[in-house]
Amino acid sequence: MKTKMDMLNGSIWNKIIQYALPVAATGILEQLFNASDLAIVGNFTGDAKTVAVAAVGANSPIIGLLLNFFIGIALGANVVIANAIGKRDEKTIHKAVHTSIITAVVCGFLVMILGELFIGSLLKSLNVPDDVFPYALLYIRIYLLGMPVILLYNFEAAIFRSIGETKMPLKALAVSGVLNVALNLFFVIVLKMTVNGVAIATVIANAVSSVFLFVKLIKSDQVIRVKRQDLHFDGEVFESIIKIGLPAGVQSAVFSIANIVIQSAINSLGTIVIAASSAAFNIEIFAYYVLNSFSQACTTFTGQNYGAGQLKRCKKVLVLCIIEDFIATATAIVLVLLTGKMLLSIFNNDPQVIDIGYTRLMMVFSAYTFSMLYENLSGYLRGFGISLVPAILTIIGVCGVRIFWIFGVFPSHRSFTTIMMAYPISLATTAVLIFIAAMVYRPSKKLMRR
Repeated sequence: MKTKMDMLNGSIWNKIIQYALPVAATGILEQLFNASDLAIVGNFTGDAKTVAVAAVGANSPIIGLLLNFFIGIALGANVVIANAIGKRDEKTIHKAVHTSIITAVVCGFLVMILGELFIGSLLKSLNVPDDVFPYALLYIRIYLLGMPVILLYNFEAAIFRSIGETKMPLKALAVSGVLNVALNLFFVIVLKMTVNGVAIATVIANAVSSVFLFVKLIKSDQVIRVKRQDLHFDGEVFESIIKIGLPAGVQSAVFSIANIVIQSAINSLGTIVIAASSAAFNIEIFAYYVLNSFSQACTTFTGQNYGAGQLKRCKKVLVLCIIEDFIATATAIVLVLLTGKMLLSIFNNDPQVIDIGYTRLMMVFSAYTFSMLYENLSGYLRGFGISLVPAILTIIGVCGVRIFWIFGVFPSHRSFTTIMMAYPISLATTAVLIFIAAMVYRPSKKLMRR
C-alpha cells in the first residue's frame, strides 16, 4: 500500500512538523485570499473603502460557519481513510475517497441554493448597518455561487492529508492564490468594480484549486487514486464519515455561530469598529492556522496508528503535538504582535481602526494557550473516532459562554474590550472541559486493556 508518509513506523516528532507546517501554510495562503480582498477594496475603492471593507468583514462569520462545518465533515473522511490505511484496508479507502468527492459536490450545490434563498434575511438579523448592507449582500451572493468548488477543494485536501500528503493542497492554493490577487486587481482597479469584483475573483481562484487537486487525484499513484468510473456513493462509508465528521463539523461551526453573535454586537458599535475588527481577524487567523495545523496532524497520526493497533504510539503523538504546537504558535504570535500595527495599516490606515484592531489582537492572543490545548485534545479524541463528546463540550464552553457574555454582560458594559473578553473566558472553559473528557476516556489505556 503506497502512502506519502509512513506514520506507523520510525520517529514521530519530525514527521509531525513535516505534516503540520504545510497545513499551516495552506491555511495562511487561503486566508490571504480574504486578506487581499480586504486590502484591495480598502485601498482602491475611493470614498467607499471603509464601507467596502466592512461589507466583506461582516460576512466573515457567515462564511466561517459554512466552511468550518463542512471542513469538519471532511475531517471525518480524513479519519475514516487514515484508520483504513492503518488496517491496510484498500477497499474501504477506495470507497471513502470516491464517496467524499460526491458528498462535497452535492453538499456544495445544496448550500448554494439554500444560501441564495435565505442570505438576505440572515444579514439583516446581524444588524449590518444600512450603508454596508447592499455591499455585504452583493459579496455573499456571488461567494455562494462558488460553494460546490470550495467544498470540493476542502474534501480533496482532506483526502490528500489522510496519507500525509500536505504539500499538494498547498501547491494548489499557491497557483490559485496568485490568480486570485491578479484578478482582484484587474476587477477593482481596471474594471472599477467593488466587492463584486473580489468575490468573483475568489470563486474563480477556488475553482482552479479544486480542479488542480482533482486532476492530481486522477493521476496519483498513491492508494487514494480516483477513477472516474468508480465515482459512486457508498452509504456505509458515508455513514462512517458522518459519524465522525458531523460532530466535528458542529464542533467547528459552533465557533462561527458564537462569532456571528459576537459580530452582531460588534456591528452595533459602528462602521469603524467593524472595519477594525475585520482587519484584525484577517491577521490573527494566521497564528490560528499554525495552532490548528498540529491538531490536524494529531488527528491523522492518531487515526492511522489506532487503525494499526499501535496505541502507545497514539499517546506519544498527542504529547509531541502539544509541545511542538506550543513552540510554533508562540513564535507566530510574537511575530504578529511585533508587526501588528503595520499589518493593520495595510487594510486601513485610519489611526482609530489601527488602535481598535490591535486591541483585538492582544485580547484574542491571550486565549491561544487554551485554544492550543483544546484543539489538540479534540484532535486526539477524533483520531479514535470519539467525536460527539468534544462537539457537545464545545457547544457548552464556546457557544454557551459567548452567547451568555454578549446577552448578559455586554448590554451593561457596551465597549469593544468587553466583547473581546468573551474569547479568553470561553476558550479557557472549553479547554478545561475537553481535558476532563480526555482524562475520563483515556482511549489509549482503555483499549490496551482489552
